[in-house]
Amino acid sequence: MTGTWSHMTAADLGRAIGAGKVNPVELVEYFLQAIETHPHRDRIYARTTANRARAEAMAAHSRAKAGLRRHPLDGVPLSWKDLFDTAGVATEAGSALLRNRVPLRDAGVLQNATLMGSVCLGKTHMSELAFSGLGLNPVTATPPCINDTHAVPGGSSSGAAASVAYGIAPAAVGSDTGGSVRIPAAWNDLVGLKTSHGRLSTEGAVPLCESFDTVGPLAHTVEDCALILSALGGEKAPDLVPLALSGLRLAVLETVALDDLRAAPAKGFDDALARLARAGAQVSRLALPEVAEALSLAGTLVAPEAYAIWASTIEAAPELMFPRILDRFRTGGLTKAADHIAAWRRLRQLRAAYAAATAGYDAILIPTAPILPPNAARLMTDDAYYVTENLLALRNTRIGNLMDLCVLTLPTSEPSCGISLMAAPGAEWRLLRAGLAAEAALR
Repeated sequence: MTGTWSHMTAADLGRAIGAGKVNPVELVEYFLQAIETHPHRDRIYARTTANRARAEAMAAHSRAKAGLRRHPLDGVPLSWKDLFDTAGVATEAGSALLRNRVPLRDAGVLQNATLMGSVCLGKTHMSELAFSGLGLNPVTATPPCINDTHAVPGGSSSGAAASVAYGIAPAAVGSDTGGSVRIPAAWNDLVGLKTSHGRLSTEGAVPLCESFDTVGPLAHTVEDCALILSALGGEKAPDLVPLALSGLRLAVLETVALDDLRAAPAKGFDDALARLARAGAQVSRLALPEVAEALSLAGTLVAPEAYAIWASTIEAAPELMFPRILDRFRTGGLTKAADHIAAWRRLRQLRAAYAAATAGYDAILIPTAPILPPNAARLMTDDAYYVTENLLALRNTRIGNLMDLCVLTLPTSEPSCGISLMAAPGAEWRLLRAGLAAEAALR
């Protein structure tokens, strides 16, 4: 059975542990060995936490034998993006600025997941300080994309996605400020969940922009994402019953999100819409000018706060940074405080208008990304290409952050192309139930 562990979902591994068919100690040794021998190991994992993982697996095994499992994922290994603090183990957020930074405590969500019995495999590479949707990081490492090893995997939870896609973690935990869970999930044919802002604790997570930072899972299935969400929140696992697609009210957002779609994302999105409609969903079209205006405010909202958080650290040693990321941070220092505050006041009005316009729908649909994963080597040498692809990569996903939505991305029939279902803030469980039904129709 061990030969199939790399291809099993986290939920299935948990069920096998509960049934006595899988020993958590053997399971963690399998994944640690798989990581160690993987050809892309150093491009995906910043470091493993082998001693911790073995101790946690032994405790999970004892609980399983005694019939005292704490959660359906008790004993299941997870990888963690390298911005979640791990006590006694370096957490560097993909930046030489934080080299050898060793926190004393686990991040809040890691504490919760550990109490629920999950096993911490290690820390995965990411975009520098989480400030890029591409996953390109010449400072530490650029993980490969599952469909093209010469392409970037999406960021900033780049190694998180690669660890799952390449079978060296059953599931992963990442963060999302402008698309950092959803882009790498989509480009690596995974399911990714962006949670509502404040839904999960960001205590002990290295910040990018605290007003938008969220935590979310990357996994093979919607069920896995739901179980990980409950573990991260320290909650009882939900008993999810899929919503019936028949009669589900969905709307395609036509404003901006469909502009400049490349051929493959357009084909994958159209095919997904057709499958959902054939399964009985009511799919209509919706234009929302509020979205275009909100997107125009993004630069005034995110970069100034990010630079305010990091300016003193960055300017103490700017030569340590990838120049393109350094430039993105520094643009935040050019924004007037009055403009930043005015943008926030206007965004709150736009959020209210968006909520009113979409209240009658179960989910709003968009292509997760309008482009395919760009070539990593070209991004390093072609400045214009880098700027264009970086902005396009995050354009659609930013909508969910700006409007403070919970968002689920699912794979489509086209490799590296996802469809996103966006729902109201706080509606994660209903969104996941709709996602289970959509997942069945799309697969």
